[in-house]
Amino acid sequence: MAKNEDISNPVSQEDIEAADKLKNEANEYFKKQNYDSAITLYTKAISKNPGNAACYANRSIANLRLENFGYALTDASKAIEIDKSYTKAYYRRAAAYMSLGKYKLALKDFEYVTKVRPNDQDAKMKFMACDKICKKVAFEKAISVDKKEVNIADTINLDSMTIEDKYEGPSLEDGKVTLKFVEDLMKYYKEQKKLHKKYAYKILIDIKAYLQKQPSLVDIKVQDDEKFTVCGDIHGQFYDLMNIFELNGVPSEKNPYLFNGDFVDRGSFSVECIFTLFSFKLLYPDHFYMSRGNHETLDMNRVYGFRGEVSSKYTSQMADLFTEVYNWLPLAHCINNRVLVMHGGLFSKNDVTLDEIRELDRNKQPPEQGLMCELLWSDPQPSMGRAPSRRGVGCQFGPDVTENFLKTNNLDYIIRSHEVKNDGYEVAHNGKCITVFSAPNYCDTMGNLGAFITMKGKDLKPNFTSYEAVPHPDVKPMAYAYSLLSMMCQ
Repeated sequence: MAKNEDISNPVSQEDIEAADKLKNEANEYFKKQNYDSAITLYTKAISKNPGNAACYANRSIANLRLENFGYALTDASKAIEIDKSYTKAYYRRAAAYMSLGKYKLALKDFEYVTKVRPNDQDAKMKFMACDKICKKVAFEKAISVDKKEVNIADTINLDSMTIEDKYEGPSLEDGKVTLKFVEDLMKYYKEQKKLHKKYAYKILIDIKAYLQKQPSLVDIKVQDDEKFTVCGDIHGQFYDLMNIFELNGVPSEKNPYLFNGDFVDRGSFSVECIFTLFSFKLLYPDHFYMSRGNHETLDMNRVYGFRGEVSSKYTSQMADLFTEVYNWLPLAHCINNRVLVMHGGLFSKNDVTLDEIRELDRNKQPPEQGLMCELLWSDPQPSMGRAPSRRGVGCQFGPDVTENFLKTNNLDYIIRSHEVKNDGYEVAHNGKCITVFSAPNYCDTMGNLGAFITMKGKDLKPNFTSYEAVPHPDVKPMAYAYSLLSMMCQ
């Protein structure tokens, strides 16, 4: 049970009771998965009684649900500062550390709980599970070879892979993706069937070879009367991806698309999503575009399910190859020299130019700071200036930062993704910063709409289409993720 901190300004009984009432109201919003309202009420409760560790721990888990890992970490640490015996706070902080890929720090929290509560079997189980993850990550690092010396793609022997007679799925024609192949693939996936590994590996090898030749910032030319579509996060929600194509038409030379990162993780049909998208990229390389998101990275794929899904449906070697491929995804796209599209957002320093983005060395895992990191992780904020990121990575940038960047680079506005929005999109910063998120009812829990943006090349005016989630087979989100993280986030 959480206790109240002994603070210099004593809290009145009236304030303690008011705080408890607010906390209970917040808990009800949390149960309804209305995390923003829950956070608002927990914050009010804390203002009434700043020594209540439970309010900080509860606000921490609400922030975890919203992927505000930095805030979650801060709140859990504050709860521990108030009450070092409050076990739940250690679990919350461990979950935040794991979400940020800091497994050793998570392990320390579990270890501490097992020492102060040696008979707590739940704590012991979580410590052992986290220890297993740490050892697995350490083992993967130990056996990994420098990518400059060995490329996974170069070690794949396609000739040794036999197509069995019983295989009745889609087939590449002379080793190439065709429209018939992609149509057959989408139909096959809807039936919950698996593409043959030989074709899967061939697609990955071909897409890597193509992406290696692309710049970090890709310029897109849209003709005056041509429609162009921008989609945000998909997150492994294959059946919602198919719904986008039902609503807006399948990609083609007459119907070009840009998918703005986070194709995988959380949703348990990530393999189906990524092979569909990569197939369209190979089929229409000049009319279908894909940006890297923060979830096209090794740490995120370890924690949120994609690596587990690929290893389950194919092999761990293929999971390694995906990491290699993702390193080559472009970081941003510029439409008609007027609209910049990136997954995350803008930067912690002024006067960044498009040329600096073009020149970025992207063939690596993103660093924890700098331009590449911020392109994948940053978020807008309504207030002026900049602030530390609530996610614990990247930064938050205000309307003045957006205005300065647009003026420096002679741009009209930016499009980014990365954040769940109730309507699937949000227009901020005086219309100059647009968020689009295309995964409706994210993780089967958030209740949000998905959206995509269409525009014509002549004026690039954004038009928004929102849509609800569609039914999918009974495979839960995070089915392939670390079970420990799922347990701690309950």
